[in-house]
Amino acid sequence: MSETEMPQSESNILLMAVIQAQDAESAQNALSKIGLTSTRLPSVGGFLGRRNVTLLIGLPAQREQDALEALNSSCRQRIEYIAVPLESAPLPLPTPTPITIGGATIFSMEIEHYEEF
Repeated sequence: MSETEMPQSESNILLMAVIQAQDAESAQNALSKIGLTSTRLPSVGGFLGRRNVTLLIGLPAQREQDALEALNSSCRQRIEYIAVPLESAPLPLPTPTPITIGGATIFSMEIEHYEEF
């Protein structure tokens, strides 16, 4: 087990971006255009159970804003409708209710060290 210190020129920030599956290709292309790579992991949303993608992006701290701008331009929000039953109706008739989904949820974590096995 070896502990590796992070040289200043290498990645010292890890972005974890949860995005909709339909935005994954455009997000990875936008990151690639600015010279950043990502690791793509499939994930599922908890509220609607929709397919998502989690991108792991290692980068230097000075490139964080570039990555956020690339993700902002490539991951869009959408309006979708879910069926919600009316509680006051004599029969539980579902009514379409608009909800906003999509965009990106991004977590930024500082990397102090990492280990390779």
